[in-house]
Amino acid sequence: MAEFFEDPTVQLVIWLAVLAAIIAVAVYVIMRIRSEPAQSEPVASEMLSKFRELRGQGDLSEEEFRTIKTTLTEQLQHELKDNEGKG
Repeated sequence: MAEFFEDPTVQLVIWLAVLAAIIAVAVYVIMRIRSEPAQSEPVASEMLSKFRELRGQGDLSEEEFRTIKTTLTEQLQHELKDNEGKG
């Protein structure tokens, strides 16, 4: 029986089977990872509300809030365009 496993053809088949099993496990793991929903970042409207609260609490100056609001308004417009295209 030991002679059977010493045959180069048998060894090649065994190693190819091991390689196929490793590839199958890797594909399974990758597919599981990709199928999990990615954590989405908060939408611009939620972020704007949070920054508005910070301004109300005095943690942000009016100038800082205006700068943030300008940036988030642009992002919100992009999000709205994206949502219109999907709907």
